[in-house]
Amino acid sequence: MLILIGFFVVIASVLGGYLGAHGRLGALWQPYEVVIIGGAAVGAFLVGTPAKTVKQTLKATVAVFKGPRYKQQDYIDVLSLLYELLNKARREGFMSLEDHVEKPGESPIFANYPKVQADHHLVDFITDCLRLMIGSNIEPHELEPLLELELDKHHAEALAPSQVLTKVADGLPGFGIVAAVLGIVITMGAIGGPIEEVGAHVAGALVGTFLGILMGYGFVGPMAAAMEARAEQDSRIYESVKTALLACLRGYNPKIALEFARKTLPSDVRPAFSEFEQHLKTVK
Repeated sequence: MLILIGFFVVIASVLGGYLGAHGRLGALWQPYEVVIIGGAAVGAFLVGTPAKTVKQTLKATVAVFKGPRYKQQDYIDVLSLLYELLNKARREGFMSLEDHVEKPGESPIFANYPKVQADHHLVDFITDCLRLMIGSNIEPHELEPLLELELDKHHAEALAPSQVLTKVADGLPGFGIVAAVLGIVITMGAIGGPIEEVGAHVAGALVGTFLGILMGYGFVGPMAAAMEARAEQDSRIYESVKTALLACLRGYNPKIALEFARKTLPSDVRPAFSEFEQHLKTVK
């Protein structure tokens, strides 16, 4: 919602100021300038972006309007799932988690949290970590760099759409100049004509520069920043999983491990200590 409000403010401010200075909206209507700038930007985007990232960018552009993927209840569900798994491992040993880790889709523990169970990337991260803890006598200092590598890979993939969109935003003013230069070329061809016609061509050329800068800094650039912020916040849930599992591997009991994980959550979705403690009492 804030994105749409921001776009409205940009448009209202720019056009409002223009009209307030007695400008004519008709002079800004230059569809071929839009074709030149938009087409060149899309073409450059397709040339410089792998097919996988193109698909991710389209999905991320739609998803950014919905806000962060994970809400407070999602963080609580993930921590509760970890609490159940770690509690079972504490009582019965890590080998008791083998069936849950190998077949999370059939696990009664995972089934208690259907939204988490449906998130294949998150489930894979949790089960891969637990599989290492079950299948070997790995030490915390050995597991931590492996988890860091996994998180770095996930983070890089999540940020890829915002990074390519930032490059597009940086290129739009340049494509605006391309449109303006082509407009000047057309103007040069009309030099011997009526002054009104020459003026209209010059105005059209300047609109190209205006549109390139406005699209780059008023729309595409802020969209890329919003996508980056969303990816950064959504990655915190993986950080909390890593923190909880490493704390457990270091010998802390599940409640303390979950408290470490709670501390890593963004402040706007982090449950209060007392609230979270009361919730854990209801978890088996």
